[in-house]
Amino acid sequence: MRALFAALLCLPLAAAAAPDQALAPLAFEQIAPVGTKMPRFKVDAAWPAMPSDLLLGQVSGVSVGPDDSVWVVHRPHSLTGTDTGLAQTPPIAVCCKPAPPVVRFSADGRYLSGWGGAASAPTIEGVNQWPASLHGVFVDKDGTVWFGGNGKGDHVVMNYTAEGKYLRQIGRREKTGGNDATDQLGNPSDVTHTDGMVLVSDGYVNRRVIGFDAKSGGYKGRWGAYAKPPVAPTRSGDFDQSHAVDPSKVANPKSPMFADIVHCVVPTKDGHLYVCDRNNNRAQLFKREKDGGLTFVRDLVIAGETGGTHTVTDIAFSPDPEQTYLYVADMMNGRIWILRRKTHEVLGAIGRVGRQAGQFTWLHSIDTDSQGNIYATEVNTGRRVQKLVFTGIE
Repeated sequence: MRALFAALLCLPLAAAAAPDQALAPLAFEQIAPVGTKMPRFKVDAAWPAMPSDLLLGQVSGVSVGPDDSVWVVHRPHSLTGTDTGLAQTPPIAVCCKPAPPVVRFSADGRYLSGWGGAASAPTIEGVNQWPASLHGVFVDKDGTVWFGGNGKGDHVVMNYTAEGKYLRQIGRREKTGGNDATDQLGNPSDVTHTDGMVLVSDGYVNRRVIGFDAKSGGYKGRWGAYAKPPVAPTRSGDFDQSHAVDPSKVANPKSPMFADIVHCVVPTKDGHLYVCDRNNNRAQLFKREKDGGLTFVRDLVIAGETGGTHTVTDIAFSPDPEQTYLYVADMMNGRIWILRRKTHEVLGAIGRVGRQAGQFTWLHSIDTDSQGNIYATEVNTGRRVQKLVFTGIE
């Protein structure tokens, strides 16, 4: 048996060829009146084409780069020994080993590159700065990659080149100072780099949005719900996934404070910002002011009575200049809601809970490319990224 594994290990990896599209229908619910036009999608069940020996764990973030390449971050530690038999010493199976934590795919699904891990990050005051559990990813217009972490001590946002070279970070692992801290974070969930600002949803220990100057790294401001000072209590102790299904966490879409998972921070082209208040089943919309401040605009409630893992985990837009359509990822209900962004009218929803193509288990992060396709990731036992192919406005 060991000889067989050794022989297999010596075989060259086949290039990840672009798969033939195998488009399958999606569950669809129309909510707007019959005849209302809206985006339609099918799922590409053959996307992506992973190298034959690599496997993704929980895929906690997706971002489409300026060249339409698709970046994901995942959690190798979520894989078990029976998933990664090839990585055992000696190998106990012909497949697999964890993919690198940061992976880049082409739009047609080819595996382009992967990198990351403790060896790529600096050690500061004896603490390696690579997050224990990656969360969220954003690729800026210059092609650099930003991501945070929500594992034990992961109070950092990291910034790397597309080739995997460390550039800088915000915060320090194992150091957190609560909602009032201006140079420390508390398990950041998401990050964006826009209009000279780095904005972070600081989100699993703290309950706020915090902003920094993109060039100097200097502190610019911090905000709680309704753009008021972030006074909500911070999480006591480390986050673990049991907290995500705590039945005592009842959504309050009218709460004056963010709930205890502030999950996304997503800018628009016209100077606004959506923040995912996941455990309150809502997003909040803010206007970005010229001085870097935020002004509250409105609440956006999605399936407000939902319990369990709750609803609003991420937001994306159609790629037209007006970003006409708004897509909202709903973790508990396993669907992506389609809204008209100008009015926030709910038009319909795609997907359902499940494990087949076009279904979702712990739907977590979404983004769109220049062609209008949606990429959607899953955590917990979902552990994948799917491509939902835009088929037109009907």
